[in-house]
Amino acid sequence: MNTEEVAKKVVELTRKQAWKEAIESLYSKDIVSVEARAMEGGSPESRGIEAVRGKTDWWVNNMDVHSAKVSGPFVAHDRFVVQYDIDATDKNSKKRMQMSEVGVYTVKDGKIVREEFLPLAE
Repeated sequence: MNTEEVAKKVVELTRKQAWKEAIESLYSKDIVSVEARAMEGGSPESRGIEAVRGKTDWWVNNMDVHSAKVSGPFVAHDRFVVQYDIDATDKNSKKRMQMSEVGVYTVKDGKIVREEFLPLAE
């Protein structure tokens, strides 16, 4: 797949909240994923498909997603951007929150090799 095809598939799958399917079908085994902030004293950067699977499992197990608006993709060369607007409740604290961020993705050989998430400045 070329970058545009990968980008469209990411949008299609994340609109259905099929996060795991996106990882399994579109991500390189050597993916680098960078969050805006580190979680629980860790690094904001995760390396490798297992680390990204772990982040996704944490999200699915800890968040109740009420709605997820996915906009894009915006594509050029080997990169694309997707905007995510998510309304979710933390299952543990019961705190409901609205999040808005973009994911910036880099594609090589038909697979996502890097993703970086940038939140909307408040």
